[in-house]
Amino acid sequence: MKLKGAGRTDSGVHAAHQVANFKTHSKLPAERIKEALNSSLPDDILVMSAESVPLKFDSQHSAVSKRYRYTVTTARFVDPFMRHFASRFSYPINMASMRRAAKALIGRHDFKAFQSSGSNESNTVRTIKMIKIEKDGDLIYIDIWADGFLYNMVRTIVGTLLEIGRGKISEASMGEIIYKKDRRLAGPTAPARGLCLMGVEYRFKK
Repeated sequence: MKLKGAGRTDSGVHAAHQVANFKTHSKLPAERIKEALNSSLPDDILVMSAESVPLKFDSQHSAVSKRYRYTVTTARFVDPFMRHFASRFSYPINMASMRRAAKALIGRHDFKAFQSSGSNESNTVRTIKMIKIEKDGDLIYIDIWADGFLYNMVRTIVGTLLEIGRGKISEASMGEIIYKKDRRLAGPTAPARGLCLMGVEYRFKK
């Protein structure tokens, strides 16, 4: 049996909502398959639901939208329960500057500047539908909705926004970074541990 996921995640990245599909000749109902999988999977993986889908359904290519969340902590000492799920940032952050810069990312653009060097993806055009940046105490949540993402695109966007938030990169330069498609102009790739796949959206008829 070949399992296909909605997207890949690097070591240290988490998924609160991952989707995968496979073909089977089993006559077991989907709910029983879910129970069978959960009885044998490791403790850090849980199948939340299972259902039959059309043969043409593809968990990766049938997706119309994905949402990632990146979590940053500004605490001097990181909560032990958050140490694998948030990246610490020790500089003062201008949230308003980050939000203004993020507006330039909305829409359909060539995001080559935010793709990891050495990636072999030829089509680097994607559509970002929404970016939300919120603060809750010592935690900053950066949520990004898009029709798809390049390799390390979210982590590079976050790294750039954080550099803008601390004044290392001008907020007005975000448009120029997109236009010039030069990875060297963008910020660093944020650490993997702060990233989590939060949702995958599909539109298909059964």
